[in-house]
Amino acid sequence: MDILREIYRYLSQGGLIMFPLILCSFIMWTLILDRFIFFLRLEKNDIELHRMARILDQDQVPSAHRGIRAFLVRQILDRRLYNPRADKRIIDECAMPIFSSLERFLAIIAVLAAVAPLFGLLGTVTGMITTFDVITLFGTGNARAMAGGISEALVTTQSGLLVSIPGLFMSVFLYRLSSRAKNRLEAAVMVLKRSLK
Repeated sequence: MDILREIYRYLSQGGLIMFPLILCSFIMWTLILDRFIFFLRLEKNDIELHRMARILDQDQVPSAHRGIRAFLVRQILDRRLYNPRADKRIIDECAMPIFSSLERFLAIIAVLAAVAPLFGLLGTVTGMITTFDVITLFGTGNARAMAGGISEALVTTQSGLLVSIPGLFMSVFLYRLSSRAKNRLEAAVMVLKRSLK
């Protein structure tokens, strides 16, 4: 309970700018968790590359397989025409939506991570304006009144950086996971096309 009170006291020093900053942080971390779980599921219990052609010949994906390659093969088997030329086109058609889903929300996460320090900077400016207003009214003799504006400036700057830095790291990490999943999918598409004669 004391920790929550301390957090509330700290955040309330930042003023109104803390609301969009907290909202930005909440949305960003929700999307990060969503994408992280998504990429973990894509690799879990997936089909090995060398077994894909055999599974395509058997016309059935074992239920234990749930990764990105298994999803692709299931899509292909549902639409397959048993005509090599048409089936190669179907492979491409099935792979395209999967490719686009691999980048979903990644740009939004990067933008939110980049916007957070700008909210912090906005808080710095509003805090300094508050400080100068106090100096205009009372001069430099009222240190307590000046401290409110200075603490608003510092708290928002610190909070903006605390949201932004881990967000940028996670954005890069998720882009790497996306790139790895794309490579796995591209390899699967090539193997499946080669297996069709």
